[in-house]
Amino acid sequence: MLGTFGVWGSHHEWAGRIGEIEALGYGAFWIGGSPDISLVGQALDSTKSITIATGIVNVWQSEPEVVAAEFRRLASDRFLLGVGVGHRQLDQAYEKPYDKLVSYLDRLDVPADRLVLAALGPKVLKLAADRTAGAHPYLVPVEHTAEARKVLGDKLLAPEVTVVVEEDAEAARAIAREKLSFYFSLTNYTNNWRRYGFTEEDVKGSDRLLDALVAHGSPDQVAAKLRAHIDAGADHVAVQSLNGHHAELADALGLKR
Repeated sequence: MLGTFGVWGSHHEWAGRIGEIEALGYGAFWIGGSPDISLVGQALDSTKSITIATGIVNVWQSEPEVVAAEFRRLASDRFLLGVGVGHRQLDQAYEKPYDKLVSYLDRLDVPADRLVLAALGPKVLKLAADRTAGAHPYLVPVEHTAEARKVLGDKLLAPEVTVVVEEDAEAARAIAREKLSFYFSLTNYTNNWRRYGFTEEDVKGSDRLLDALVAHGSPDQVAAKLRAHIDAGADHVAVQSLNGHHAELADALGLKR
């Protein structure tokens, strides 16, 4: 359904252009940034065979009954619904995220095999394994992919992996640090990074953290780092490139056009 590699990007950046990703051989396009589910229909209409996934619909912003009704209206076997709980710092109603996610799933009338959860910690990964097709982690090191595979068993594991196609390491880190600075204050992410040995200083955006989270280098070097997630247990990698070069990456990944 997804292929081995897809592209993760904002609807605003890719509106009307998702067909370009399809033509390059990527198997999926993930609409990022807590998208309104109504955007899925536009993406499906502009493509022929690529899977459209949400990365992710925010459970605090979209009522499950509305999401389920839109899912049924679209009636497409090319749609994978990703949902998640957002961030304490952004959602004023944010409380007891695990309980909110469980109650949301209780009310969400969508087939489990067409649904994935944004999951970082072991508890939500287990929930994803028990009640959905799998998990779509965001901004994780390859060590997380290996641990997530153990929790998920044979369920789908489709991490987002951020990349910068730039051979100058300092320049690549500068791009990544600027683009990702927003996440360095979000506890969902910083707590997860600490699980993998990153310090208080690291989670503010150290070189060590960026090198673990962001695949950078030449297209071939980036492709090798993306494949490392596959080797660690991922079924699919959603590639978020901060500086384009999707065609060169497609070639380096051996995608068929």
